[in-house]
Amino acid sequence: MNNFNLTEINAELRDKSPEEVIRWAIELQKKTILTTSFSPNAAVMLHQLVKVDRRIPVVWIDSGYNTRDTYNVATQLTEELQLNLSSYAPLMTTARRDALMGIPTLEDEALHKEFTRQVKLEPFSRALAEHQPEIWLTGIRKDETAFRETLDIVSWDSRGILKVAPIFYWSDQQVDQYMDDNKLPSCQRYFDPTKVEDKRECGLHTSI
Repeated sequence: MNNFNLTEINAELRDKSPEEVIRWAIELQKKTILTTSFSPNAAVMLHQLVKVDRRIPVVWIDSGYNTRDTYNVATQLTEELQLNLSSYAPLMTTARRDALMGIPTLEDEALHKEFTRQVKLEPFSRALAEHQPEIWLTGIRKDETAFRETLDIVSWDSRGILKVAPIFYWSDQQVDQYMDDNKLPSCQRYFDPTKVEDKRECGLHTSI
């Protein structure tokens, strides 16, 4: 896959539907995963995936800091869409971490980096080691963060995985409309302790 011309591929996929992009990725016949956070509107990608192939593993990094609403929506979507879900949690319990460090602010850069490693990056490393994906389907969109603006529908992750973002160019309005049209549940009370601020990366897409 290293011989892929990403410019040509992205031009080819630019006007394709998310379902068509997912089908393109799966037809490459490589080990594939989809990641989800079960955050608001995460159901869009999950619903698109099961229309093509519900056997694809869905990887969820459960930081241990999710809200009751998130867990309820995750359970509902897993059951209704019959997701092939694999969940990965930190090695240290949330209670123990809260006692030792709490949730660090960005002012304490070193501690926040270690916190992010514990609750997101280390579990994700275990997920990658188990599934060994060559293709990573993701619901990221261009206008979400400054880093994502530098990407495209198809890009190379720093780990050497081909990252495919079927709804990369979708607007908020398109996402909302899809959620409404398909009557998909959305988590309204969501919390990601690694982001701290809106439009900040949690680390999964930027870590090496």
